[in-house]
Amino acid sequence: MADQTDPRDQRRIDEIRAVAAQVAADRYADRAAEWDAGRVPFPHEERRYLAKLGYLGIALPERFGGAGAPVRDALVVIEELAKVCRPAAFQVFEANVGAAQAINRLGTEEQRERHLPAVIAGEATMAVAISEPDAGSAATDLATRAVPADGGGRTVTGTKRWISGGGEAELYLVYARMSEAPGSKGIGAVIVPADAPGVSFGAQEKLMGFRGIPSADIAFDGVAVPAGDVLVGPGRFRDLFGCFSIERLGNTTMSLAIGQAALDRTVDYVRERRQFGRPIADFQAVQLTLADMLMQVTSARLLLDQAVQGADDGPPDALKVSLAKCAANEMAKRVTDQAIQLHGGNGYTEEYGLERLHRDAHGWAIAGGTPTIQRIRIASQLLGRTFDQRRPA
Repeated sequence: MADQTDPRDQRRIDEIRAVAAQVAADRYADRAAEWDAGRVPFPHEERRYLAKLGYLGIALPERFGGAGAPVRDALVVIEELAKVCRPAAFQVFEANVGAAQAINRLGTEEQRERHLPAVIAGEATMAVAISEPDAGSAATDLATRAVPADGGGRTVTGTKRWISGGGEAELYLVYARMSEAPGSKGIGAVIVPADAPGVSFGAQEKLMGFRGIPSADIAFDGVAVPAGDVLVGPGRFRDLFGCFSIERLGNTTMSLAIGQAALDRTVDYVRERRQFGRPIADFQAVQLTLADMLMQVTSARLLLDQAVQGADDGPPDALKVSLAKCAANEMAKRVTDQAIQLHGGNGYTEEYGLERLHRDAHGWAIAGGTPTIQRIRIASQLLGRTFDQRRPA
């Protein structure tokens, strides 16, 4: 995902990619399927291992223990890990482009000093809590409230749903309504520790994919948040979603990794698999499908390359991010399906790992804003106007 016009940058990216790919192969290739089958949360000792490699602070400041490297570098590591083990990649995702990156970009220096070193060291993870039972795609309809409290703090009450890392993460970035202003104007965000009084978790969801990435409802019953843990007040929803666009770059990368892995496995398979006395790669129908798969994967990669430009200087371009996420999400679903077809009966078994890729592809397409929502955002940016999906009063 490096700028192809800079050979030195390309060499650096290639080195990062090669090392991450080796880590994925040596550390996780033999365990990823087992963890998926048993719905085993990614082990804490493995999170600390990734921290020792420096992967949890790639795009976070050096003064907190990070590398201060471009977001692009983190995405390369995420991709290589995600080709083999999505739960491992998710740890790098959360630390570099998830809620911790929002703390880095929007938080006070005191908030950064208090939270980022623990994330970078693998001692804590931070999940984002936006969706609610009645506010999924309609994020600005959220009902969780953070009302003013003594000393400039807030008291949080409400329920969050579909929280990746829910029940497992030590910290949560909670979007909440902070004023009576309509829509996004009344929304801000607070930082809530998992063990804060009044925080409770529902049962772990049994999802089709995303196994090893826990998900659970979170209930906030009058949770006291001190002033020092108010990240942004009402009226800065645009800033919050600017950071969420960086998270969508991570989502795009996860989908890209899934599609690339499915393509790579299929290329190897059709070269070796024989039918009617010759490799199935000799058959035109197989060739046409492979060409289609490669076009989709390459297109998604180029859109991600475009979207990540400028991400270190501020929020990435919203249109470019939506184009990349939508294309990659749809690509991963289709390419994994095509891979299963070219593998025939073998593709329908757990042994070849394609069904796991396909299940996870659907999960990443739903997470962070579905392809349908991305298409609405794309049209909005293209036409220069917003579209309210609510029924007129």
